[in-house]
Amino acid sequence: MLGTLVYAVLFFINGIAVLSEDRFLARVGWSAKSSSSNINGMPQQQYGYGDFNSMSSGLPSSGGEGIKSRLINLISATRTLLRIPLIIVNILVIVYELLLG
Repeated sequence: MLGTLVYAVLFFINGIAVLSEDRFLARVGWSAKSSSSNINGMPQQQYGYGDFNSMSSGLPSSGGEGIKSRLINLISATRTLLRIPLIIVNILVIVYELLLG
């Protein structure tokens, strides 16, 4: 059961890692380039996790754009930082399945 959970997490991270920013993410508005724009297409200055308006009022962002930009950053970081470790883990899983599978 634990092995199934590890495989599911590995497949999920592999799925995030292979998402093409130009072909898929930009088309649905989830590319890192479009995350700096707000709904009207005007550039929005960002500080930390929220936008400038929520920082100046002292209240947290009310949903949508803050969470979306966090998910975009998570996808981008996953694709950047986990590229080499995913290759190694995938090779190990393939060898394990071939030998003991």
